[in-house]
Amino acid sequence: MGKSRAKETALRFTHLRLENWRNFTQVDLDLQQRAFFVGPNASGKSNLLDVFRFLHDIVSEGGGFREAVKRRGGVSAIRALAARRNPEVGVKVCMGDEQEPGRWAYELRFKQDNRQRPLIHKEIAFAGEERVLDRPDSEDERDPERLTQTYLEQVHANRKFRAVSDFFGTVQYLHIVPQLIREPERSVGHVNDPFGGDFLEQVAKVNERTRNAWLMRIRGALQVAVPQLKELELIRDNRGTPHLRGKYSHWRPQGAWQTEERFSDGTLRMLGLLWIVLSGKGPLLLEEPELSLHPEVIRNLPGMFWRMQRRTGRQVLLSTHAPDLLRDESIGLDEVLLLEPRKEGTIVQPAARFKDIPALLDEGVPLSEAVLPKTKPDDASQLSLFGD
Repeated sequence: MGKSRAKETALRFTHLRLENWRNFTQVDLDLQQRAFFVGPNASGKSNLLDVFRFLHDIVSEGGGFREAVKRRGGVSAIRALAARRNPEVGVKVCMGDEQEPGRWAYELRFKQDNRQRPLIHKEIAFAGEERVLDRPDSEDERDPERLTQTYLEQVHANRKFRAVSDFFGTVQYLHIVPQLIREPERSVGHVNDPFGGDFLEQVAKVNERTRNAWLMRIRGALQVAVPQLKELELIRDNRGTPHLRGKYSHWRPQGAWQTEERFSDGTLRMLGLLWIVLSGKGPLLLEEPELSLHPEVIRNLPGMFWRMQRRTGRQVLLSTHAPDLLRDESIGLDEVLLLEPRKEGTIVQPAARFKDIPALLDEGVPLSEAVLPKTKPDDASQLSLFGD
């Protein structure tokens, strides 16, 4: 049992191939244990991360293929604008580890029918070299209505590749919006809200012993950024609503208690980030985790992820604009993926494929200074003229 569990923990996305997805007409990428998506505004960083959210949404409770497409505005909103000839959207992922990068593969190709409904054109799954799913099959041909649902989401149909479905279900996306934590009524009815609307409820659901242990570890890490923080705990008010409460050193002898309503944006973002690092096992998707954080804190995030990955094998895929995040000397060129917008769609390449980047690193130029100039808008200096 222990060996099996360790093997599942080590599973990660090892390869991604896209066709006509959002900004991208073609993507063909190897993925490492960490991946840093770097590119200019509107180049598609969020849309690239959304591929993995899409796969999660297909298998999640209350989700499914049709719902996952609907949440994204339908097939016409997902399909790349440059996809004029081919109406299909294609997503293929390989999953495994360092020793066996192709342990599993799953491919889904879809379009819309004349009623604007998403329709599966192809669904394929491999266990190593063995093809364990190949649709459309004979039953689909007899009843085309079946092609509005994937086998991935059907327990009775995914037995031979259920490990893929289970793995997609472990994908976590986090982009904390501090105001939603302070005012959770804005997200009433949301469950596992990736923007933090039910974050305090998620914390409260963890059994008390584990929760207190995690909060103690989080407090220790937070004290690096917020030295005045002395205690951190979960309480409930008279209505039973959960709150996080921190005790800060203060001119008063007993210190001062504050609930999350008075925490800074940076404290709330960091708290959410530390919590999800401790509480999850599957691939972690992060959009610009540097927002509201001090440069020295940002600079140490890659090291924190690396230590977490060494312990759990968990994959981290994130987007960033922050030079400080790329100053960690442990980051490899194959971990940095550069997005370049072009007329026929954004292309994505590892930094190692740019001849000048390795040359600059050999000359002692920091990775951030070698990579980020390639993401700078050509006419950014024109902004300074606004208002004349």
